[in-house]
Order: sequence, then C-alpha cells, then structure tokens
Amino acid sequence: MGKRKDGCFSGETPNKKQRHDLEEESDDETTDAGGVNHFHSKNGLSYVSNVGEFGIIESISLRNFMCHSLLGPFKFGPNVNFIVGNNGSGKSAVLTALIVGLGGKATITNRGSSIKGFVKDGQSSADVSITLKNRGPDAFKPDVYGDSIVINQRISSDGVRSYKMKSKSGHIVSSKKEELISVLDHFNIQVDNPVTILTQEMSKHFLQSKSEADKYKFFMKATQLEQMKEDLNYIMETYSVTTATVTQQEECLVELKRKVKEKEERYKSISSLEDMKKKLDELKNVMAWALVNELDKQIQPLRDQLKAESLRTVKYDQRVEECQARVKEAEEKYKTIQEELVKITEEANRLHPECTTLKADVQVKSKARNEAEGSYCRFRSEFKRLEKDRAQLKKKIEELKNSANQISEAERLERLERIAKLQDDFKTLKDQEVTTCQQLDQFQQAIYKYKDEQNRLRKEENDVRRSVDTLNRQMRDLIGSKTNKLKRFGQFIPDLLDAIEEAHRQGRFRRKPLGPLGACIRLKDPELALAVESCLKGLLLAFCCDNYKDEKVLQSLMSKFCKTSRPQIIVSEFTNSVYDVRARAVNHPHFPSVLTALEVDDPVVANCLIDMRGIESVLLIKNKKVARQVMQQQQPPKNCREAFTGEGDQVFSNRFYSSEFSRAKYLSGDVDTEISLLEKEIENKNAHLATFQHRLQSIGDDIKQNEDFCRRHHQKRKQLQDRLRKMQLELNELENVEEPQSVDISALEEEAQDIMNKMHTVENDVEVARKTLEERKSLLAEAEQKYRDIKEKINSIAEEADPIKEKLSKVVTDVDKSKHDKKHYEDKRKEHVKSIKTMETELASKDKELEEKISLAKQIYPERLQVNKSARSLDLEINRLREKISTEQHRHGNREEIIREYKDAVETYTKTSSHMKNLKKFIKLLESTIGGRQKAYKLLRRYLTLRCKIFFDSLLSQRGCSGKMNFDHVAETLTISVQPGEGDKAALSDMRSLSGGERSFSTVCFILALWGISDSPFRCLDEFDVYMDMVNRRISMDMMLRVAESQRYRQFILLTPQSMSSLPASPIIRILRMRDPERGQTTLPFGNSNEADDEDES
Repeated sequence: MGKRKDGCFSGETPNKKQRHDLEEESDDETTDAGGVNHFHSKNGLSYVSNVGEFGIIESISLRNFMCHSLLGPFKFGPNVNFIVGNNGSGKSAVLTALIVGLGGKATITNRGSSIKGFVKDGQSSADVSITLKNRGPDAFKPDVYGDSIVINQRISSDGVRSYKMKSKSGHIVSSKKEELISVLDHFNIQVDNPVTILTQEMSKHFLQSKSEADKYKFFMKATQLEQMKEDLNYIMETYSVTTATVTQQEECLVELKRKVKEKEERYKSISSLEDMKKKLDELKNVMAWALVNELDKQIQPLRDQLKAESLRTVKYDQRVEECQARVKEAEEKYKTIQEELVKITEEANRLHPECTTLKADVQVKSKARNEAEGSYCRFRSEFKRLEKDRAQLKKKIEELKNSANQISEAERLERLERIAKLQDDFKTLKDQEVTTCQQLDQFQQAIYKYKDEQNRLRKEENDVRRSVDTLNRQMRDLIGSKTNKLKRFGQFIPDLLDAIEEAHRQGRFRRKPLGPLGACIRLKDPELALAVESCLKGLLLAFCCDNYKDEKVLQSLMSKFCKTSRPQIIVSEFTNSVYDVRARAVNHPHFPSVLTALEVDDPVVANCLIDMRGIESVLLIKNKKVARQVMQQQQPPKNCREAFTGEGDQVFSNRFYSSEFSRAKYLSGDVDTEISLLEKEIENKNAHLATFQHRLQSIGDDIKQNEDFCRRHHQKRKQLQDRLRKMQLELNELENVEEPQSVDISALEEEAQDIMNKMHTVENDVEVARKTLEERKSLLAEAEQKYRDIKEKINSIAEEADPIKEKLSKVVTDVDKSKHDKKHYEDKRKEHVKSIKTMETELASKDKELEEKISLAKQIYPERLQVNKSARSLDLEINRLREKISTEQHRHGNREEIIREYKDAVETYTKTSSHMKNLKKFIKLLESTIGGRQKAYKLLRRYLTLRCKIFFDSLLSQRGCSGKMNFDHVAETLTISVQPGEGDKAALSDMRSLSGGERSFSTVCFILALWGISDSPFRCLDEFDVYMDMVNRRISMDMMLRVAESQRYRQFILLTPQSMSSLPASPIIRILRMRDPERGQTTLPFGNSNEADDEDES
C-alpha cells in the first residue's frame, strides 16, 4: 500500500484566515477569476486538521483540451472538494485531464480510443498541468522538487505525448515518463483503478448494472486481485507450455542419441589413423622444444644455487642481530664500570688545577728550551755548511790550477760516434721490449680465457656428478622396492614402520600413525601417476597422527632413522568416515578429480588429503591442450581451482606452470621400466662426464703451454730491460762529459775569503746560543721536578682505580670485539647480497637467452613440452610414423567428412541435452513459484473479502439497514443482499428488488467499503448520485463526509450536477462551481486577468 502521513495543524491556518475574510461577504458563494465558486463555512470555531502531506492534488489547469480552450487553474482543498456545474461546463473534462495528465490511457477515460482525440479541433496541441503536494518526511525527492511537484503534459494532434516534471520553483527536473511513473509509484496513485478515479461512464454503468459478475469484476479490479490472478494464470500457462516442450524434446533426444552412436562407430574406424597423426604432431612439438629443455637444464643448477643462497640471507641477519645484542650488553657493562671509576677519580680532581698550572709552566719552559736549542743547532749547521763550502772551493781552485790545457779533437769525435751507435742500439732494443710485452699480454689473456672455461666446465661437471649421484640413489631405491615397495619412499621407511608397529604394541601411541600417505593410496589409471605426484608432492611422504602426543613419539622415532630431512607430520583427529564434499567438489563429465582418481581404503588418509590439498577441487586432464581449453579458453568448471596434466603441468584459469619432473617417482607401477629408463639416463650422464673430463684435460694442457710461454717472455723482457738500463747509463755518462774551459781563479779566491769572514761571525753566534740554551735547560729541570712531585701525589691517590681500569679496559676490548664481529657479519651479509645480485644478473642473462630460444620454439608450438629423447631419435621416430600414416591413408575414405559428421552429431546432442536440463530446472522453479503465489493470492483475497464485508455492514447500519455480501470465487460472482429499514436478516432481498435510490445507496456503501480496503492519496467520483433521490443522496453524502472527516490525510474530489447548497458548513469542504457555457458557445468566457496569469505561468 502507499505511504501516508497524518499532519496536525492548529486553527491558526490559512484556511481559518480565509474563512474569517469571507465573513465580510454578503453571500456564501464567491467567484474567483477562473470562474469557480468556493463555498466556505462561516463558523469561526478553531479546529485541528490532519491534512495529507504528499500525493494530493493542489491544482489542475487545461488548455485546448477537448472542447475547452482554457480551464483553471483549479485550487483544490486538502480534504473534500465538490466540482459542481451543469452539463457541458467541463466537470468530466477536468477528471479526464487528471487521468491523461497522470499518464493514463485514453481507453480508461471512456471518452475516446486515441489520445489525439483530446486535442481541441483546430489546435495543434493540448496542455495539461497538474500540481501534486510533496511535503512531510515521505516526500519524493524534496531536495529536488521542493514542496510541490508540477506535471506538465503536452498532447500533439498526432497523438504524441511529452512530459515535463518541474519543481515548485518552476525548474525542469525531468522530461521522461519514467520519472512520472516513479512519482506515481511512490505516492501509490493508480489512475486505472476505479476506486481511485471512477469516471462518469463507469459510474453510470456500475450504478445501473444488476450483474453479480460485474460487481465481482469491479471488486477484483479495485483491489488489484485481478492483476495478481492474470500474472498467476500467465505463470501456469508458461508451465504447461514448458512441460509440453520437454516431452517433445525427450523424444527428439532419443533419436539424436541413436545418430551419435551411428556416427561414433564410423569415427572409431579411423581413430587409429587419427591417433597416429596426433602422435606425429606431438613428436614434432617435442622436437621443437628439445633444445629449449637442454638449455633449461643448464640454467636449473644456477636457479637452485640462487634459491639456496637466498635462504642463507636469514642466517646472516640472525648473526647480525646476535652481535648487536652482545654490543648492547657490553656497552651497558662499560657504562657501569665507568661510573665506578668516576667516583674514585673525583678525589684526584682536587689536585688537578695545580697539576695543570705546573704542566703549563713546564710546557712554556720546554718551548723556550726548544727554541734556544733550535737557534743553537741552526747556527752550528750554518757554520758547518760554510766550512764545507770553503773546503770544496779550495779543492776546486787546486784542481783548476793543476788541470791540463785542452782535450784532443780526436777523442771528442770518437765520443760522438759512440753516442750515435748507442742511440741506434737503444731504439732497436726498445722495439723488441714493446713486441715482447704485447706477446706476453696475449698469452695472459689466453690463460684467463682458458681458466674461465675450465671453471665453467668444472661447475657443469659437478652438477652432472650430483645428478648422477641422485639417479644412483633412485636406482638403489627402485631396486630395493622390488623386494619391498616401501623403499621407494626412502630406504629408512621399512625400519621406521617396524619401529612404529613395535611402539604401538607397547602402547606408546593412542592411535597408530598412518604413513607414508603415498603407500596408502592406489591409482585407478596408471597414466595419471605423474599428475597426481605433481599435485600431492611432499604429502606422499607425510605421516598422519591423531594427536600431538603421538606426534612427539613419532618425532623421536624419526630422529633415529632419518639422517637427513624428516617427512612431514600432519596432526588431525582420526575419523571413521570420509568428509561429505559433494557441495564443493568439482564434477566433470569427462575428467576425474584427484579424489575420484584415487582408491583410498582408509578415510583418515582421504580426509587428510582433502584438508591439506583440497583434492576434491583439482581436475586431472591428460592432454595439455585440452586442459588449457577447459581452464583458460572458457569458464572453468564449477568448484574447480586448478588442473594437472598427464605430464605433471599445473594449469590455473590465468596462468600455467610446467612440471619439474618427467616421470613419476613413487606411484608408477612398472618398476622394471623405471629402472631401464634410469639406466639409460645414468649412461647419458656418464657420457657427459667423460666429455667434460676430456675437455678439461685439453684445456689444462693449453693453460700449461701458455704459462710456459709467459715465463719465457718474462725472462726475455727482463734481459731487455737490463740492457736498456745499462745502455742509458752509458749514454748519460757520455753526454755529461764537459770540455774544460778557462776559469778565473782570482774570483774563486775572493769568494773563499768571504766564506772565511762569515765563519767568524757565525762562530760568535754559536757561543751566545749555547749559553742561552744552558740557562733555559736549568729552568726547565726545576719546573719538571715540581710537576713530577704533584703528579706522584695524584698517581698515589689514583692507584685504587687501576683494577677498575683493567676491568674497564677488558670491557672496552669486549665492546670492540663485539663491534668487530658485528661489522664482520654485516660485511659478510653485504658480500652475500652482492653475490646474490651477481647471480641474479647472470641468471637474468641466461633467462633472456632461454626466452629467445623459447620464442623460436613457440613459433613451432606455443606450449612448453618435456623432452626425454634426443633430437636424432625423435627424427627417426617421426620418419617411421610418416611412412606408416601414408600406408594407412590408402585404406580409408574421406576422413574429414566422417569426423565433421560425428562432431556435428555430438554437438547437437550435447546442446539438446543441456537445453533439456535447463528446461527441467525451470519447470521445478515454476512449480515452487506457482505454489507460493497461489497460497499468497488466496490468503490476500480472503483477507480483503473479509474487510470489505465488515466495512459494508458498518456503512449499511448507519441508515438502519442490514445486508450481506456473498463472494463466490469459483463462479466469480458477488451477491449483495440488503434489507431496508429494521427487520429480520432472514428477510434479506437481492439488490435487484430494491428501488433505484436504495440500490444507488447500497452501491455507494459498496464503493465506500472498497475505499476502506484500498489506499490512495485521493479519490475521484463522477456523478455518483445520478440515480438517487434526495433522501438517499443526503444519507450517502453524510456517509462520505463522515468518511472524509475520519480520513483527513486523504483528498476527495466529487463531481456532481447538483448544487450542493444543502451541505453543512464545514472547514474541510471546498466547492468549486463551474460556469454555465453560453448557448452555441464552445469556449468558456474567462476574464482578461485570468488569461494574463495563464500566459505568465506558461
């Protein structure tokens, strides 16, 4: 039902003010500018009115509508409104405009079959404007529209409508009909409901009709039960049609299935050829990825090493944190001892000022002594230098006096020739040295290159050796598993299981642990072994315990037998039944899940795998291409998280991971085949080792040869350098030989005399400086003695601090050691991180090279494949298969046509089957919907029928009548029996035996009863009293007014040709009188002022 809100107002309202103003008028009728007369009460008593706040009509105006050029605007009151006037005055036009303006169809008005018939003749369009009240908490978008919603509708002569939804201020909010429908739904306004708006034609038909079926239809339409019934009938009709369709489709499905079997038999006849072609394609794809896999195997050890080094980073971080803690502890200890030392040394601080003064005095006197000593030494050095210069000058004079006159010309020419020869020899030796150095660099570069190659080969050799060791261990496990299958899971497993059995007999376990889990499961399809192992991984070696106490006992047993890594232990309470996972498990018609692909006898093992791996939601698809189509090219199956291929590849909806293994290790059934494959692989690895060793031997010989060349060239370069050095000395000696020149000996003798004079002066300065130095040494000795005395006092006081200082020194050593350790591990960590980055760079380079090769391989086949054979063997196998295919093709017909027909038949059958399933689901949904709606429909019909009877009896009793309403929902009739006046109810008579006025009155009671069970913000009745006499009209009017009085929140608009002058004075009533049209005139005469107002408003 719609929203409504009661509002209470005091007597001081605009209505009261309006009444007060009208008391000065001479008549009860006043005519406004629009030609409408309003009747108001002169009663000046104040009253309380609970008027409607939303959905009621405030005003309506018409232009060029029907035969009227202009009507309105009509201002309606909030409660009872009478529109009175003679025929042709426009009453029904207002009601028709209300229906059309609120979006109603033309057929509802009973005034025409098309909306364009409402446009006045000779005009291009008609306009209808309706204002709805929009106040209170239940208002529709009050922040947009305000207190009123204005609905403007224009109807063109072509029958086209246009809407404008305006706010109170005139702003256009929307021009869509959807907005109008939203407003009507919000206010619960039903323009096609006869209880909301009862037109003149429908009112006359209803009042004159004596048919019980018409009354029942009127009741059903007024309560909207008719719409519910039509909806229910439509659902039942759809149910019948769908059921018939399913029956027909089932017959077709049988025929389609027969055709599929027929096509399948023909298809199987060529399946062997198809398998061979498919095998050929697969071999080509494997051939394309052979080189890629070889490079990938070379990169894998580097990845493993990088992963291992990355894990070691945590170890360095822990060491750094431990060192940091030790540093902090040592610093705190240092602080404590330092405080003790400060307390002891405070006693010596009293002597420190005097000690400082004496020390400063010693420093000053020491500085003076040093200055004097410096002056003394400088003078002595100057004296010795002069003495040495004098002796040298004297010697030179003697040499010049005794030297020969000139050297012969022949000796000079011989010396120049020797210099020229030495320069030529020097250049030749220099060129030889450069050539030797270049050759030496070449040999060293070759050595570096060979050593890098040697290191790389040794690394690869070690990787291959480790791989051979691993394969040998697997070989031993497989050989041992011939006698005991449990050894496949580890050589220690049988002994561990025996120990578990013995401990269980001794009562050490509450419940015996289960494991390894791989030994507790079996495969239904051996070809899925690698896929299951790739999915479960380490869980195949795991053990399961019922409680943590059993786990501790199992841990102690494992520590005795497991020398390396221990199997995982899963603690989960043992149960006797497998989990019910049907709601979350994946169900595919063609591919199994891991759970359905395994045979598990113990429910504990199944539940453990469900908890730890979710095996119920993992699909197993043998073909890699099909797996990608199922998971990535279409919507993944319901509840499916991931899938594994027969080669162990992992497939998600948005990514794909290749398997690291090429064969199953634990779940494969044929041990001899596995041993044979391992032997071949070990043989290949040993061949690789032999190749590596031969290559390493060759590289070692090359390195020795180049090192020998390097030693020889080093010796040669050293000999050349010695000869060059000796030759350079000889050249320097020859070039430095000077020819004697005539020297002025008298100038040298004068210089010797000057030096002698300076020596006398410096000798006097030396004596003065010596005396000054002796004085200052004496003063310094006295100051030092005083300083030593005060120092000894301080030292004697501070002797007590020596043990503490020793402790402090030890703590300082500990702090330094801790800091050194911390720095050491920080440097190690940095070096470790740096090495990881170097490895990452190298790995990135290798990965880039791998990506380039993968890109080339993807051009042949886009998906990664695992290769277990050499390219040569693959090539031979491809050639043999091609010959076989060529032979088989001659034995069959048109293969493509057979395949196409088979696929078409399967596709048709699959689509039809899927459609059948969807239809059956839809039928079940319809069955549940029909039951619920029928129950709700009957319950609501019973409730509304009962309420209608109660309201009808209550209204009849107001006139002293009695009556009865009998609803026959099977025959769809409504029988109303009325007894006028007081009398026995047994004497009730049918309405057809009543007079016209009594029947009209009974009908009004029926309408008012329908008002009571339906909800709308306003009610409209057109000529409801046309067949009533004055008495029944009066009684009916009083009843309506009492209903209106009790429903102040609802608006009533009543149209009648009567004058209504006999109505009682009431503030809730507003009478709007229409002017009578003049004879021969189709346009009502309105004043100029009103026309001007309308133009402004438009």
